[in-house]
Amino acid sequence: MYYFIVNPNASGGRSNKIWKRIERQLNHLEISYQAFVTEKPGDAIVYAARLTEGCKEPRVIITVGGDGTVNEVLDGLAFCGPVTLGYIPAGSGNDLARSLKLSRRPSRCLRKILSPKYYKLLDYGVISYGEKMEHRRFMVSAGMGMDGAVCHSLACSRMKQVLNRFRMGKLSYWAAGICQLVRAYPVKGYLLLDGAQKVELNHIYFVSAHIHAYEGGGFKFAPAADPCDGRLTLCVVHHSGKLGLIPFLVSSLLGHQKKYRGVRSYQCREVEIHTERPMPVHVDGESCMSQKAVHLRCIQGKVRMIV
Repeated sequence: MYYFIVNPNASGGRSNKIWKRIERQLNHLEISYQAFVTEKPGDAIVYAARLTEGCKEPRVIITVGGDGTVNEVLDGLAFCGPVTLGYIPAGSGNDLARSLKLSRRPSRCLRKILSPKYYKLLDYGVISYGEKMEHRRFMVSAGMGMDGAVCHSLACSRMKQVLNRFRMGKLSYWAAGICQLVRAYPVKGYLLLDGAQKVELNHIYFVSAHIHAYEGGGFKFAPAADPCDGRLTLCVVHHSGKLGLIPFLVSSLLGHQKKYRGVRSYQCREVEIHTERPMPVHVDGESCMSQKAVHLRCIQGKVRMIV
């Protein structure tokens, strides 16, 4: 039995069309499956928890949607028994699919899931924040600062919905990025790496913690990230002037691996980020509001995924 968690609204409704094609293919092949279709944010968490809570039997759960849907599925999983994840990318950013080199063709992804040859044991991250120390898991990345502001602005953006209809969702990330770069104002703060190394910074624009190399619809901020090594790869962007960030952002979008002044990279198992004023925070593009302090850590090799 295969269990599908489907977000029909991903990529402006394109995900629903993809799911309909997949469903016809499943019925044609006479595959036994059950589908759970989300109606609102948080539904995928509920469905994933329902499928795995207290379950000792093997489960194969396939997500149809974007990185945010995968994030919700991961956040809801109870690792009580053997769980294998599959992914059919149908979002606008699809950074997880880009990192895992999954096919852009849903039918090919489905065939791979039904007849798997390769699996990976992937890491995931956990972020803790707020006075009540809330916890969220993340599969791809979590960020604090300008990248979080981009995600916040896109959450209620009509522009993104319109562009998604024409399969141009990436443009919404670029447009939001330019807008937030204009508005961005750096802050002072510090990082505490693995509880030992303190790094003080005067002009923080953003800090992103990566399991995978990409975020924001194709920006390669962490080329050294390895989703199986048990470590976070941090991209720390701090610069005295905004114009100095542009070459780095363009280079990251093009996938180049160069060193730039005001950009640092670190690897660690856990990190605390503290800033003088609250900054927007995201996990896999989903908002965690604005925070002055967050704690992030890596959980090694817990997610078994078909690749």
